[in-house]
Amino acid sequence: MANVDLQAVRDEWVGKVYDTTEFPIDAQHLVDWAVACGETESRFTEPDDADFQAHPGYVSHFTAGRWTPKGFPELGNGRGVDGGKAVEIFGPIRPGDVLTASTEIADVYDKTGRSGTMIFVVNRMTFRNQHGDKVATVDWRQIRATDG
Repeated sequence: MANVDLQAVRDEWVGKVYDTTEFPIDAQHLVDWAVACGETESRFTEPDDADFQAHPGYVSHFTAGRWTPKGFPELGNGRGVDGGKAVEIFGPIRPGDVLTASTEIADVYDKTGRSGTMIFVVNRMTFRNQHGDKVATVDWRQIRATDG
């Protein structure tokens, strides 16, 4: 890979929303997700519970329509691998909600270790409900190897 000025990439791309997607929330899907996660607490598994809501990891399964913005530079070699997700919850997600997720590049950085230098691209999805309340964010990392 040719030398890439990651600061220039950050300056151009970090913080710019490049995808917006709506996700209607269904009670049975919330139950199915919670059960698949091994959850047993009724507020996540029983729609009749007075505090029924999405399991905290629920939003981690949503993806944007695109992995990167149009015109975003190719960084590293190949397509990369999933470097994990971090979920932050700000409020409950309930059946009948319609979440709007806005996706942006949150950071671009590199790390050098035993296997060489890798570039990390952090995408952030911010979820708001139909009232405009921010209910969650998910940061997911793409890891791309470099030549050296």
